[in-house]
Amino acid sequence: MSERKVLTKYYPPDFDPSKIVRSRAPKQAGPKVQTVRLMAPFPMKCTACGEYIYKGRKFNARKETTEEKYYSIPIYRFYIRCTRCSGEITFKTDPKNMDYECERGAKRNTEPWRMNGGGKQESDEERLDRLEREEEEKNAMQELETKTLDAKREMAVADALDEIRTRNARNERMGKDGLEVTVARESIDEEKRRQEQEDEEAARRAFMRRHEAMEEIIENVDYEAGEGLAPPFTKEQALEMPPPPAPAPTFKRVVKKKKDYSGALGIKKKPPLV
Repeated sequence: MSERKVLTKYYPPDFDPSKIVRSRAPKQAGPKVQTVRLMAPFPMKCTACGEYIYKGRKFNARKETTEEKYYSIPIYRFYIRCTRCSGEITFKTDPKNMDYECERGAKRNTEPWRMNGGGKQESDEERLDRLEREEEEKNAMQELETKTLDAKREMAVADALDEIRTRNARNERMGKDGLEVTVARESIDEEKRRQEQEDEEAARRAFMRRHEAMEEIIENVDYEAGEGLAPPFTKEQALEMPPPPAPAPTFKRVVKKKKDYSGALGIKKKPPLV
């Protein structure tokens, strides 16, 4: 069975291993250069022809290891060619800001979220000053929130005090019978009492007029003796008499006469034949 990966080498018939000698060449001087395949780490614009190169475009680049370091982290430089004018574009790594820095051949597009201090490189002192300002602003916001909470608390306390004062004033105006006595309440009760008195007076007058009318009727009746009539009633007996009974209802069926609609329409009926 043949092997999947062939490990043997082919040696031609005229191969002479004695001709193979070991030679030593000088080491390569300068920085180490490699050919790598990469993508553009940021959008850029070529300064020679104005070609726009978007982020993520693939290039065959030369990778160079520089002598610069950031806390023992080596910095690499990359060389690419513009896709339009073949101009050389150079950028290198920036481990301090965890980004890339464009050196020459192109201009990086504006990215506000990557700008610190208006797009300028911040020093350690500037960064400390910026952090102090941010801390002061944060403290100012916290102080404002504290003041807002205090104001809300004071408003709640003031509302509670007003409610207590109102309840105390109401308790002071309470009468002995447990009902609240106020000017408005007194005026309403007085008006109601006056209206009830007027209604009672009107009802009393109506009853008096009825009694007077009944007395006049009884006095004007002339009873003659010997005619078989009942003795006259007194006023008290007339008032105590029950009202006359209501007539008994009748359930007799009433036949309604039908209307002659033919005459209204101008239709003449023929007389019946004898």
